[in-house]
Amino acid sequence: MKSIADVNCADLIEGKKSVFLLIFALTVLLVGGCGKNRDHSDKMIFRYNESAGISSLDPAFSRNLENLWACNMLYNGLVEIDEDLQIIPAIAKSWTIDSLGTTYTFYLDPEVYFHDNACFEKGKGRRVVASDFVFSFSRILDPKLTSPGTWVFDALSTENPFEAIDDTTLKVRLARPFPPFLGLLGMKYCSVIPKEAIEKYGDDFRQNPVGTGPFKFNFWYEGTRLVLLKNENYFESDESGNPLPYIDAVSVSFVPDKGAAYLDFLKGNFDFMSGLHTSYSDELLTPTGELNPKYEDEIYLESHPFLKTDYLGFMIDANQPEDYVWLDARLRKALNYAIDRKSMVRYLRNNVYQPANGGFIPKGMPGYYPHGYSYNPDSVRSLLARAGFPNGEGLPTLTLSTTTDYVDLCEYAQHQMSQFGIDVKVDVLPASVHRELAARGELPFFRKSWLADYPDDENFMALFYSPYASPKGPNYSHFSDARFDSLYTLALAKTDPKERSRLYYQMDSLMMSQAPIIPLYYDQVMRFVSKDVSGLDKNPMNVLDLRRVKMKL
Repeated sequence: MKSIADVNCADLIEGKKSVFLLIFALTVLLVGGCGKNRDHSDKMIFRYNESAGISSLDPAFSRNLENLWACNMLYNGLVEIDEDLQIIPAIAKSWTIDSLGTTYTFYLDPEVYFHDNACFEKGKGRRVVASDFVFSFSRILDPKLTSPGTWVFDALSTENPFEAIDDTTLKVRLARPFPPFLGLLGMKYCSVIPKEAIEKYGDDFRQNPVGTGPFKFNFWYEGTRLVLLKNENYFESDESGNPLPYIDAVSVSFVPDKGAAYLDFLKGNFDFMSGLHTSYSDELLTPTGELNPKYEDEIYLESHPFLKTDYLGFMIDANQPEDYVWLDARLRKALNYAIDRKSMVRYLRNNVYQPANGGFIPKGMPGYYPHGYSYNPDSVRSLLARAGFPNGEGLPTLTLSTTTDYVDLCEYAQHQMSQFGIDVKVDVLPASVHRELAARGELPFFRKSWLADYPDDENFMALFYSPYASPKGPNYSHFSDARFDSLYTLALAKTDPKERSRLYYQMDSLMMSQAPIIPLYYDQVMRFVSKDVSGLDKNPMNVLDLRRVKMKL
């Protein structure tokens, strides 16, 4: 196993600024020399690539998966979500909820400490106390911070929402019952951070993180390398009492080209690769979605359901121009029937994902609605004719906005729709531009996906609740229906999980009857892992958890 300093050592040194060389030299002294033979190292370093880059190591900005993965190694919250989607203790050893469902009392583990850091007296990390959570949660709500996680606390009471009763007792008060709230607290937004770090680093906390997690910050050279070291004072142990984590360090690279990163993975430069990209899918997988036998000696494939739905969305705001014909639900239904999702998944995604012939809530969730749209040419033609556009005659060109990673899917949809006289133009945008325009409601037809923030049907149905219309919330289609909103509000007041799931089932059915979206497929977590690695957590929310990972030396 390579030492940390050996991971693409020459690439790090050549042409870099002197300040980085200093950091690099310190890392060599700390961890080991720049050896060339991974078999001679006594350090276990888990290496992976993050092609999208990381924008911040501040949990207040853990909005996307790449930031979330890094923050998951650096921080802890009160609770966490396990691989069975159950809420389990983290820093809170236990908790109670009052009979009204509005006051949560958490009892903290008294043996949790922040990482050693220069922000503390003598550089020694101090014990976490309840007032640290009051500070951390209040910081998220500070409008000056502009955290994208403020919505997590929408249900809070306006009077004394957070209270530290003593060092190990924390109260959180809601204005109204909100059953998903406990799961929300498992999000990285709700991690605990020390006030001292914010006072010392200010806005630079994003690159000087101080948390309680299984790994602590070593250095981050943006766009090149992030290195985290084992937290020797981490509070969790395994079932046999052995301290976690097992590995010594994590090294994250930032090779933007996924094809190049794939080749690096095959060369053994990375220990893990997540996701399935078109540039290598046919090489790594068989047509039936299994690992290509020629790689079985070096790597293994982990695959399990992912709480994520990929879809095409329409902007159906009533304020659209008069000539915007897609306000007619019959046309949107016609496009739903025009796509053969089963063939799409077979030929474009190696038959790995589940065709989304149901609703928006993914298969496996309790509120899953199975009666959506399947390929039906007769229904397409009938709906087009009833809407006044027989065989697509007279329909204006529809522009479908996407990003480079999903051009194949959109061109497939374009081809399918063209067979019925529906003219679609595929517009490829930079990911950041596409994200911003969708959030502002400026794309009439767009490809998007939704990954569960927390394991509750409500998280998917929130995308169609009218008060959450973008840019305020994630309702990018601006779908608005009084019956849907009423059911959504009613479900939030219910504490019985089965009753809530029944209501979300009704919501999904109601929304799909008006077809503001075209569900494409329900995603699958795909992880290609070196056979030197064992113990990766199988999480349906695709959180990277390295606490129990072991590696061969």
